[in-house]
Amino acid sequence: MKNVKQYEFWFITGSQHLYGEEVIKTVEDHSKAMVEGLANDPLLPAKIIFKSVVTTPDEITRVCEEANYDENCAGIITWCHTFSPSKMWISGLTKLSKPWLHLHTQFNRTIPVQEIDMDFMNLNQSAHGDREHGFIGARLRKARKIVVGYWEDIAVREKIGSWMRSAIGVAVSRSLKVVRYGDNMRYVAVTEGDKVEAEIKLGWQVNTRAVGDLVGLINQVTEVEIDTLMAEYEQKYDIATDQIEQVRYQAKVQLGIQKSLELGDFGAFTTTFEDLHGLNQLPGLACQDLMAKGYGFGGEGDWKVAAMTHIMKAMAQGINKGTSFMEDYTYDLTLGNELILGAHMLEVCPTVAQNRPRIEVHPLGIGAKSDPARLVFDGKAGKAIVASLVDMGGRLRLIVNDIECVKPFDMPNLPVAGVMWRPEPNLQTSAEAWILAGGAHHSVLSFDLTADHMRDFAEMMDIEFVHINKDTDINELKRDLFLADLAWKLK
Repeated sequence: MKNVKQYEFWFITGSQHLYGEEVIKTVEDHSKAMVEGLANDPLLPAKIIFKSVVTTPDEITRVCEEANYDENCAGIITWCHTFSPSKMWISGLTKLSKPWLHLHTQFNRTIPVQEIDMDFMNLNQSAHGDREHGFIGARLRKARKIVVGYWEDIAVREKIGSWMRSAIGVAVSRSLKVVRYGDNMRYVAVTEGDKVEAEIKLGWQVNTRAVGDLVGLINQVTEVEIDTLMAEYEQKYDIATDQIEQVRYQAKVQLGIQKSLELGDFGAFTTTFEDLHGLNQLPGLACQDLMAKGYGFGGEGDWKVAAMTHIMKAMAQGINKGTSFMEDYTYDLTLGNELILGAHMLEVCPTVAQNRPRIEVHPLGIGAKSDPARLVFDGKAGKAIVASLVDMGGRLRLIVNDIECVKPFDMPNLPVAGVMWRPEPNLQTSAEAWILAGGAHHSVLSFDLTADHMRDFAEMMDIEFVHINKDTDINELKRDLFLADLAWKLK
């Protein structure tokens, strides 16, 4: 997975030649000083570089085209220090395909009441220069993030940093390759979807590799390679089983899958217990450890959640609280303290573990194979989100629910990795809203990201966004979903 530090965001300042070369030079100096200040702030996860002061339509078009074709550029940030006539921006913004943030700020925090004169006024025109700039974005119906406030303020930098993570998600999405080992679970609706539309809209290449071909790669794994990975397991996990050969087999499977992923340049993958031809176990520990390395995963052939797991892990780099493939498994309906237990048969990422995970071997009762090794742990507590991308037929909908994770109950006979949470505003409203919106039983759970990250991602990708939170009202949601159906049919 490409490191977030490899991505660049170009800072482009708008002006014009009306004010003379001395003003343009000052605009450039101020822009460089702002970028230097922003670049050194850890709230910004990726590089920000000053690109240029643009003063003509040709300059603007050229820099937008360069941004489009530079694979390291994940987005542009524009600011109008002076007045930049917005007709100059039409060609460039029309062609721009990278995410765009419009920063509405000014170089000086306060008005220098004793020194202010007309020279100062001519130079420092962000208050109305950015409104002219904003009009053309609205007129073009161009998706963009607008951040308002003084550029040195923490709140402003937090918003810029958050948007950067969403833009990185877009960059990852547009080059993502997903491999499906086998098909999706038979007769299941929500794990299906239009892969052609997903590639057109999101950039995902979703293809299949035969399980038999994967088994061929697994069988090429050497004992020395398995020994090396077993030593890595011992460093990260407690091996709480005497069935070491079962654990070694998962290591062998993991190395074979990883080789396949590397050969195909895949960032995400799926498996299904209904297609295990040639495998002795359903991949469990193998999938969990690969997720911890940044790969996306989806159970039962769910390629959408596999892709979103990888994308959200890429967006979350450097935060490191935890992001994982997840499934709603069962409820505790104690009145007034209703909770959801999220888990899966085997495949929950150890990045969401509260304590050091244990490698255990237990019967699975599904898939008709030998007992698989898996990581067993309790999930951590804290604020998080669960996100589900569904195909509504003609459009994609991203559903996000704010949740509060709590310490799971002591369940000594349940040998899985589990996370327990209280959804906002409560389980009854949350579950009804999720079902109304068509949310899947699979999701991505993230302690690292917020609904704001995912909303910005959805806007950049031009997909529908539904947010279930503490203020959700079912009647209002029904109205919003009805209006969204009408609006998206007109797009």
